[in-house]
Amino acid sequence: MKRAEKFFAVFAKILGILSITFLFLLVCFVLFNVCARYFFHYGNVALQELEWHFFACMFLFGMSYTLQQDAHVRVDVIYDSLSPRKKAYINIFGVIFFLLPFALLIVCVSPDFVIEAYESGETSADPGGLAYRWIIKSTIPICFGFLIISAIGFIVQNINALIQIKKTGFAEFFVNSQNSAKGV
Repeated sequence: MKRAEKFFAVFAKILGILSITFLFLLVCFVLFNVCARYFFHYGNVALQELEWHFFACMFLFGMSYTLQQDAHVRVDVIYDSLSPRKKAYINIFGVIFFLLPFALLIVCVSPDFVIEAYESGETSADPGGLAYRWIIKSTIPICFGFLIISAIGFIVQNINALIQIKKTGFAEFFVNSQNSAKGV
């Protein structure tokens, strides 16, 4: 099980690096667009739309990494006071009954959205905007597929934590996840 956990961790780390790359590109494009607009009175709709595409990719690819790091947003004041064993059970339950069904729904429904954009040759509604809208739309089912893989890894991670708790009385996973979002 530890080898499987390491595989899922490496997989999520690669997606985290992709997410950071999109963040870097987003910052560069925003900086360029702001400087071009205010200093050179130059604007480009396609570049502005590309910013939104980078933001979407940053978010979509980052979901899997954030889950694997247990750094996702929690609106739960009770969870923090629970024992690591109870946290692991809550994590497993939440993934199986909430995250996986939602992610599977998105993976099953969104390809039609992509195919329709491809077949219709959908482009930006703005003059000078980006063509091939299906490319950015295709990241939705792909990244939710990645999220499903990471969710399975998160379940494995929590099962390993339960095994470790049974053997040693504590789980390294919950000790290390006390910090919020960690760096890649």
